[in-house]
Amino acid sequence: MSVTLRAAPPYTRERGAAGRFAGIAAGNFMISLDATILNVALPDMRADLHAPAAALPWAVDAYTVVLAGLMLASGSVADRWGPRRVYQAALAGFAVFSLLCALAPNAGVLIAGRALLGVPAAGLVPASMALLAALYPEPDRRSRRIGGLVSITGLGIVAGPILGGALVAAGGWRLVFLVNLPVALLTLLSSRGLSGHRAGTAVPIDRAGLLLSITGLVALTLGLVDGGTAGWARPLPYAAIAVAAVAVAVLPRVERRAGAPVLPPALLALTRVRVNLGVAVTSQLIYYGLLFTLTQWLVTTRGLTPLQAGLAFLPMTVPVAVLPMITGRLVVRLGARRLILAGITLDLLGGLVLATGGGSMWSLFAAQLLIGAGSPLAIPACVADMSAAVPLNLAATGQGALNAARQAGTALGVAIFGALATLPSTGVVLAGAAALTLAALALAPA
Repeated sequence: MSVTLRAAPPYTRERGAAGRFAGIAAGNFMISLDATILNVALPDMRADLHAPAAALPWAVDAYTVVLAGLMLASGSVADRWGPRRVYQAALAGFAVFSLLCALAPNAGVLIAGRALLGVPAAGLVPASMALLAALYPEPDRRSRRIGGLVSITGLGIVAGPILGGALVAAGGWRLVFLVNLPVALLTLLSSRGLSGHRAGTAVPIDRAGLLLSITGLVALTLGLVDGGTAGWARPLPYAAIAVAAVAVAVLPRVERRAGAPVLPPALLALTRVRVNLGVAVTSQLIYYGLLFTLTQWLVTTRGLTPLQAGLAFLPMTVPVAVLPMITGRLVVRLGARRLILAGITLDLLGGLVLATGGGSMWSLFAAQLLIGAGSPLAIPACVADMSAAVPLNLAATGQGALNAARQAGTALGVAIFGALATLPSTGVVLAGAAALTLAALALAPA
């Protein structure tokens, strides 16, 4: 007797794909949530752990420094082991290390836990994009889903300060990490239906290049944080910055001899690529550095509760969820370069408002609106321009480098702005960074 196998109805297949997409989106939402949820919890964490002021930037930067360094090779790891396996391992690791952070008895253990969190976070992002490509092989559907994924990621950034403030009010800073456990475990369960197909043979990992890039970023961050919090009249910050300079100087030579360099010389030889990397660093530096600084100012100087501080960030965080939905159309109509210029110009204006506003709430609100629109406008345009500037054989490497530059900018923004004493001084530095970026854009060939 023969048995006829019938294909699942279209609505059933679509419903199954939607469920698997939700599993991918939930992981990215968790990563973006973790990027902003900790800021409003830092004052409570410092008081509870009796931590020094220098511990606050590292509680944020330990995560972003590791994430930035490993982002360069994470795509190769996903290709080597399979994106589903890497994605599931990253979710499990994120849950375990979040628990370690929540149970930390002192600032040192917390900072170590945050650094460990950066490892699974670096693996999750490229693996999720590979899984999305396998789930939606049709380019049109995939593009729509990528837009939805970006918006969901933006919602995580919006929700972070508000949820963080509510959790601190409900039970203290440790809940900020414990909330990751159910999200990670539910996402892990929903990921079982994702494709286990490997993209192909992965290239060898450039261990020397990774070590030098991470060393340079860690040393530079250490020098800036230590000099800003403990003073510059000591040799440590200068020694750390010197180590960073040596690592950056040696890196190009090492990359020229590497079989599969994390930063190929052919990529960095392109002027548009270098400009885009610089824009990525500046945009993230301005946005997340200001987010870190304003949190401390609103809670410690203005006396807002963590929840009130989280709500006060809405003018700065809401555009992150809204602008990516329209930036693609604007890039097609106006060109990526014009949008980048517009975004950095808005950042410059936000810095000038902050520098001249004297720390008033109206200047804070206006600066948030300007910078909340500026950096989220420049970054997607920068991603689009990088796609156009990089040869196809270096496309994945170029986007990996761009993501690493963004995370490096976040780490440096927290290190630099966290050491500034007042909001006007923050505005001056912010405006200066934006002005230098605009000058570089003006001098670069179109």
